[in-house]
Amino acid sequence: MIAIIDYGMGNLRSVQKGFEKVGFAAVVTADPKVVLEAERIVLPGVGAFRDCMRNLETGGFVEPILRVIREGRPFLGICLGLQLLFTESEEFGSHQGLDVIPGRVVRFPDGMSASGEKLPVPHMGWNQLSFHCQSPVFAGIDEGTNVYFVHSYYVRPEDAAVVATTTGYGIEFCSAICKDNLVATQFHPEKSQEKGLQILKNFGAMS
Repeated sequence: MIAIIDYGMGNLRSVQKGFEKVGFAAVVTADPKVVLEAERIVLPGVGAFRDCMRNLETGGFVEPILRVIREGRPFLGICLGLQLLFTESEEFGSHQGLDVIPGRVVRFPDGMSASGEKLPVPHMGWNQLSFHCQSPVFAGIDEGTNVYFVHSYYVRPEDAAVVATTTGYGIEFCSAICKDNLVATQFHPEKSQEKGLQILKNFGAMS
């Protein structure tokens, strides 16, 4: 069973439908006990880092998340679900994250440009992946594949070895990480059409 964590923020139904399209049952749950019993866990998210962390804490999800990651169960973070895995975020002040991956969440710098045009923030729309390490989750996903982004902040891991993909948007930023059983993407696989569904399918097949 795949458990999609419902802590009151995130496009949960679209993630669930994505897994269903590729043949995997997924349940949206606000019960930490269901998370502890699941074979695979997904942490999606949209919204403000501070509010999401608060909801994870009040919902009783922090220790179950840390436990299933320690136990080596496949874990997928999506968008803010990637950022929450880091030590801290500078969004609306300084806020502590889950500290699974040492590093910070920072805002895109002002005044970025490409080809003489100013780049808007948030970074929204389709952009390419450049691969830096292999994970079973990215099997069948080619260099330069376009995926869908919506975000104003990005992650800066302390350890470059966890960087799975980068993407260029004014700067080259980390757009996905992988470490053992843990994979997380800044982009939205559930909104990234065929290639995104392939990523969900690959995650559903992880052991």
